[in-house]
Amino acid sequence: MKQVKFYLLNEAPSQGELSPTEALACDLAVSAWRSGKRVIISCESEAQALLLDEALWARDPDDFVPHNLSGEATTYATPIEISWAEKRNAQRRDVLISLQNQLPDFINSFNQIIDFVPADEEKKALARERYKQYRQLGWQLETVQV
Repeated sequence: MKQVKFYLLNEAPSQGELSPTEALACDLAVSAWRSGKRVIISCESEAQALLLDEALWARDPDDFVPHNLSGEATTYATPIEISWAEKRNAQRRDVLISLQNQLPDFINSFNQIIDFVPADEEKKALARERYKQYRQLGWQLETVQV
């Protein structure tokens, strides 16, 4: 069964560093990795991907998270990969964490997707559209209040 879990956020976007959505995406990626899953975080832009990469590197040393940006040369595949449209890697992962405004075109490669409904009204409207599209495609939908 293909499942999408939407996280409903109440917080207004923060300025400067990570937005509440981006911070939650990082935490959920870490949680999925700790439960043995391989994750791809699909960002809206390269700038967003670089921001998340930096945030994961900046975690406490005891909280190290093995990850890489799509296209980086690594000896071994890392359990968490951060990608964006121009650097999409087709490597198979267990979980897709989508930070994209539109439905990613590669969703059928996944059985589990995490998506977000930000507090911002414009982004919330885009999330509602994605929700409708997933429902039309027959995905099982779940919402979680954050």
